[in-house]
Amino acid sequence: MRTIWWEDNKVILINQQKLPNSLEYIECTAYQRVATAIKTLEIRGAPAIGVAAAMGIALAAYQSQAQSTNQLRKEINIAAQAIQETRPTARNLFWAIERMLQRAQSIQGTPATVRQEMIREANTIAEEDIEINKTMGNYGAALLEDGDVIGTICNAGWLATAGEYGTALGVIKVAHQQGKNLSVIAMETRPVLQGARLTAFELSQDNISVQVICDGALGYCISQGLIDKFICGADRIVAKDGCHVINKVGTHTASIVAQYYGIPFYVAAPISTFDFNQSLQQITIEEREADEVTHIMGHSIMPNNVPVLNPAFDITPPELVTAIITEKGIIYPPYEKNIHQVQ
Repeated sequence: MRTIWWEDNKVILINQQKLPNSLEYIECTAYQRVATAIKTLEIRGAPAIGVAAAMGIALAAYQSQAQSTNQLRKEINIAAQAIQETRPTARNLFWAIERMLQRAQSIQGTPATVRQEMIREANTIAEEDIEINKTMGNYGAALLEDGDVIGTICNAGWLATAGEYGTALGVIKVAHQQGKNLSVIAMETRPVLQGARLTAFELSQDNISVQVICDGALGYCISQGLIDKFICGADRIVAKDGCHVINKVGTHTASIVAQYYGIPFYVAAPISTFDFNQSLQQITIEEREADEVTHIMGHSIMPNNVPVLNPAFDITPPELVTAIITEKGIIYPPYEKNIHQVQ
């Protein structure tokens, strides 16, 4: 399955807001529609929104009526700025935009040539993402043993990437393909329920045993020996000051419980998720709309006018991370020393 792809000069993506009840597709004919899809979580997951950003910029180039290469580049920059403003935390979004803009500047030729190369670069980013996740899965599968029960949060499978494998769930999927008998306990992941809606959907489609728990049950499950290892994805890994892992809110809590009870806590993320330039203090943690908390599937669950705090992510310090799985291998502590092997 693919999450997003380029077809007939349109960007096609799965509407993840509709899963698992229905499988619906969105056809984007303008970059603004791609930006809306990113903002509203119709497409989500750090690698997936990176691919979406790249394809949105390619769509802006294709739709542009610019008669000169310089004017086309200006319009590409305008689209890039709009897409960049959709979500502030995931590194892959900015990584993909930077790559597309660099490619736009490096192309010599007519506007038609630039348009063609923008489309080609976006498709290359998507194809690379799938291969990267497969490679990452092969590395990470070595950490999983036959019979393991794996805990996870949010959705870090193929729906969170360009397709097919995913990051954290890609590791589990490859191990499953190798013949290891694994099962998964997935946190429901309030407030948007990516674990209950998306991870459970993916794993059941792949015939991997999965149970869903409410987020508050994680401590009980680990304390009772029901989970052997925990694995999650990442939206940004701040490599400049020790590999702090920014991921779906609740991840930090899971890492604390895992360390307390002595089970491994793994993070699976491609190199495009690593931020080698900004410090932790420079990163914006996205705070999303209150109605994600006050409502479930459109139904109000709270008294009116009660204030809500809704951070989308939290920060797990490196001392709580057992290892980081990448497409270049597995990184172990001390991260400030070993991180350089993936640069």
